Amino acid sequence: MKSILIKNGTIVNEGSVFKSDILIENGRISKISDNIDSIADCEVFDATNKVILPGVIDDQVHFREPGLTHKGNINSESRAAIAGGTTSFIEQPNTVPNAVTQEILEEKYSIASQTSHANYSFMMGGTNDNLEEVLKTNPRNVAGIKLFLGSSTGNMLVDNQDVLEKIFSSTKMLIAVHCEDEQTIRENLEKAKEQFGDDIPVTQHPVIRSAEACYKSSSKAIELAKKTGARLHVFHLSTGIETDLFRNDIPLEEKMITAEVCVHHLTFSDEDYLTKGNFIKWNPAVKSASDREKIWEALLDDRIDVIATDHAPHTIEEKSKKYSEAPSGGPLVQHSLVAMLEFVKEGKISIEKVVEKMAHNPAKLFKIEERGFIKEGYFADLAIVDLNDPWEVTKENVVAKCGWSPFEGKTFSSKVDSTIVNGNFAMKNGVISDGKFGQRLLFNR
Repeated sequence: MKSILIKNGTIVNEGSVFKSDILIENGRISKISDNIDSIADCEVFDATNKVILPGVIDDQVHFREPGLTHKGNINSESRAAIAGGTTSFIEQPNTVPNAVTQEILEEKYSIASQTSHANYSFMMGGTNDNLEEVLKTNPRNVAGIKLFLGSSTGNMLVDNQDVLEKIFSSTKMLIAVHCEDEQTIRENLEKAKEQFGDDIPVTQHPVIRSAEACYKSSSKAIELAKKTGARLHVFHLSTGIETDLFRNDIPLEEKMITAEVCVHHLTFSDEDYLTKGNFIKWNPAVKSASDREKIWEALLDDRIDVIATDHAPHTIEEKSKKYSEAPSGGPLVQHSLVAMLEFVKEGKISIEKVVEKMAHNPAKLFKIEERGFIKEGYFADLAIVDLNDPWEVTKENVVAKCGWSPFEGKTFSSKVDSTIVNGNFAMKNGVISDGKFGQRLLFNR
């Protein structure tokens, strides 16, 4: 493996912004200092006028393999991740078949070991009847347990309260949850059908998948976590009312209950359904501008710990169907970092805070071994970004297999120039390498 010396860059790490060189040897950061001299067989990369960030760790993606590979696969979507400066991802179990046995889970790891451009981990899925399999999960090399407490693909809706309590009380692993109350959604859907018949407008999506449905489910999950002492992580908060369920008066490392927000819930509001339609149809739904602002407040005051994407590609054909038939989800992993850096430019958030929420905190929260920071001895996972290189998102430059983005037509001020994974240029000067440099994430627990 060739050594890399990054010269003249501006590092953003652990709340500090400073100019320094970085020497990478044997896949790790060996030295951070001013004016490092080149060594033998070393590639020198000039990062003048660029910022060097820890590679993004996306704790929630759906890369669609196995079983749904017409939408995307681990190879294609990890390339999109690399294009956006994301060097590690945690993928969810609602593929086909669902990853609800240890055998199926390990098959996904096997695929990734041969095809992933980025570092990877996969969640073990819980159901109403697979507790024995769940409890076999190895905390050292699996990110956590994923429970769908609302509609999901396949047989993954966990709605048996006794089973939930058993899972919560039986494992010390992190339990990540999708919180939407199924009964509330069904009732709201029936009301919409009575009003609109078979042609429900997409503007009804946040009415059907309401704030009430989210709060009812997440508050129950948190109550159960407190009762059982479970380590709970609530995915993709979408409502203002839910933010009051979380704490900011203790350090992240001491929290037993944590929260994540996704880029789309920080970006869009229900007003955007009129122009973007099903292309911003997600579960949970994008809701009001008021909800969005309250989520921002909670992100900035540390009630919300992590920014992720819930990257979940569907084909244009699928998303172009009428509301009741169009699937929920969209591709975001390529544009998550530049979208957040746009908010930095607008003064909404600092670049240090973006790095904290997208790299440092996922590493802390999941206890990922030696990643998420720019530190000597840590794996060299880096995103090198030009903060002043505007570009427009078009179908032609979308890397995800589905070939579209909810950000099409948007001009971002920043561009990810290069991405380093385990000391290798996975992307250099905007060109993605054919090399597969991703490794399986390990966890200190």
